[in-house]
Amino acid sequence: MSDSRLYQECYTRLSAELRTLPDHPEETCASTLRALWQTAAGAPMSAELALTCASPDLNSQQEGALRDLIARRLAGTPLAHLTSRQRFMAMEMLAGPEALVPRKETELLARAAITLCTQSGELNVLDVCTGSGNVALAIAHHVAAAQVYAADLSETAVDLARRNAAHLGLSARAEFRAGDLLAPFDSAEFHGRVDVLTCNPPYINSAKVSQMAPEIAVHEPHLAFDGGPFGIAILMRLLDAAPRFVRPGGWLVFEVGLGQGPALMKRLQNTPAFGALRNVQDTAGAIRAILAQRSLA
Repeated sequence: MSDSRLYQECYTRLSAELRTLPDHPEETCASTLRALWQTAAGAPMSAELALTCASPDLNSQQEGALRDLIARRLAGTPLAHLTSRQRFMAMEMLAGPEALVPRKETELLARAAITLCTQSGELNVLDVCTGSGNVALAIAHHVAAAQVYAADLSETAVDLARRNAAHLGLSARAEFRAGDLLAPFDSAEFHGRVDVLTCNPPYINSAKVSQMAPEIAVHEPHLAFDGGPFGIAILMRLLDAAPRFVRPGGWLVFEVGLGQGPALMKRLQNTPAFGALRNVQDTAGAIRAILAQRSLA
């Protein structure tokens, strides 16, 4: 079969059967097919990058691999698990079931943190609930003066984050540790010395986890999105612990789930440890990240 006929056949099937999630707007029939095509050809890449590259010719063995990849995608396996790649903040990252696949919405958090970092000189940055390391590595990639430390409760996620640091050539400026929230940094080295503390915590209500799309609930780690009975268990712990680490004038920056922003902003307004507050909204006007400055007093 010619490559043009194969492409049309596969595209027609994807158009009829592919169901994508709103939190992966980069995934379309065209980008999915191109990413799987490149993977079958032995050059795995993200959906976004694949759209910019010419699709190589496939031999019969690779054609079979492509058909298998398409079948697995249509059965619900996340695209990033099949390609082992995901684009985040212009970085081509390694991805897999060890950690939540980086989302476009989290780029709002990363951009806000990077903007804060570029307003200072040398920086100590902490990132907790780091997952694949996407936020931590985005800061290290875009802010040359930042020394980034990051942690995750999951050992397998930390291993993926370390591999990402090596993959992106950032191992010298991004150190990853395994442990619960800020516990890996509970020492004089970090107390009151952190310029920017970032977190993309689990924030889905536990009762809603079973109602999530199977592509998430079945294939991605529950530890990465189950935020407890009200979806804010980790966030409450973060707000309580952060003042011990963030220096006066430094910033806490964290992602929130849909609808959680206003209540969390109000809580922070009543927390003496924090002064100036900002928020970042998505295109629909929902608060998706909150920035809280540590009080100077």
